[in-house]
Amino acid sequence: MAVAIVADAHLGGPGGAAEPLVEQLAELDVARCSLLLFLGDLFHVWVGHRRFETPEIRLVIAAIERLRDRGLRVCYVEGNRDFFLASSCYAGLFERVATEVDFEDRGVRYVAVHGDGLNDGDWRYRFWRWLSKSLASRILSPRIPAVLAQRIVGGTERRLARTNFHHRKALPERAIANYGRRRLAEGYDVLLLGHFHEERSYRLDDGEVRLLDAWFNTREILWLDR
Repeated sequence: MAVAIVADAHLGGPGGAAEPLVEQLAELDVARCSLLLFLGDLFHVWVGHRRFETPEIRLVIAAIERLRDRGLRVCYVEGNRDFFLASSCYAGLFERVATEVDFEDRGVRYVAVHGDGLNDGDWRYRFWRWLSKSLASRILSPRIPAVLAQRIVGGTERRLARTNFHHRKALPERAIANYGRRRLAEGYDVLLLGHFHEERSYRLDDGEVRLLDAWFNTREILWLDR
């Protein structure tokens, strides 16, 4: 049994249409898989209200429901492009929806975090992240007329493209290492991170930090090995 991971698919954005991923999910070997983990940013923007729902979201929801019907455990780590999912109509799709998910696989203790908020020095992004996911934003979002809501989603995409962009030039390796040491000190063996859209591995003390490549780059579901 192994863990399958989909990180940063960004469907509806650079990940394109949902059909290729839906086909991969349909072909997933449930007998081989102990857990399917989505490591955030499954869609270019995913807001936890039906009025923001897109055709891509509907297709993937149906695929996840079929996997759950087959008995597969499915968890979701919220990314920077995910808003209010844990308390939404979509929460029931998953065994767990949270900002992080921990699990054990073949004796190895993992914690999975999207990774966008680990850089304490990026205060502009951290402020935008706090504001966009604040209680006030959550309360207001379902009360916005549907047409205006879709316009806001489009504007949100443009704002997100201008925030937390430093990693596109160079990875914040010092921030990753500092955060990794803190989390590994909690008793985990491996910290899994998405968000940075490239594959890297760092050995820290007695543990490891793994950056997972984006699905929209690899077009493959990742299988976790030791």
